[in-house]
Amino acid sequence: MKKLFLIIGAPGSGKTTDAQLIAARHDDITHYSTGDMFRAEIASGSERGKTIDSFVSKGNLVPINIVIETIVEAIKKAPTPVIIIDGYPRSVEQMVELDKYLANEKDVELSSVIEVRVSEETAKNRILGRAAESEVVRGDDNVEVFYNRMKVYTDPLAAIQEFYTAKNLLKVIDGEGTIEEIVNNMDAFVQSKI
Repeated sequence: MKKLFLIIGAPGSGKTTDAQLIAARHDDITHYSTGDMFRAEIASGSERGKTIDSFVSKGNLVPINIVIETIVEAIKKAPTPVIIIDGYPRSVEQMVELDKYLANEKDVELSSVIEVRVSEETAKNRILGRAAESEVVRGDDNVEVFYNRMKVYTDPLAAIQEFYTAKNLLKVIDGEGTIEEIVNNMDAFVQSKI
């Protein structure tokens, strides 16, 4: 039985970095970032990649069928019993579709949905700071796209929180501390669920 952890958080909350560092500590954990999966698909030049790019470049959500295909493929191919996927779900529709998939999947159990909570100010400073420090400027690291991405993240957030709270799966982690503090908290929680 594979154990699945989902990590959600605002753009700039640090969810991808947190998940990468946790996976690096343990041989039995594989980490996937929906953003990385999409960027890899875009870089491959495939038709799916071109479709994904037409949405991502504007800060919009990728269509549900493409997202579910990408995520289910990743879960099935994962070489370890524990999988962490960050950046999912980003909409009520994504949440419902994954829930339907998991209901019929005997080999995968959703262990927890971890929300990395940061203020909008912190998120904005991190994203714009990342853009300033990076030599590779991602198209999604500017103020206008940031506010669109924040809106895309926050609009369905209450419904997502309510859904996973009702299933006793939501865990909130404070994302305002140092990377080490956040990763240690999250890692301890993940280990307690394994």
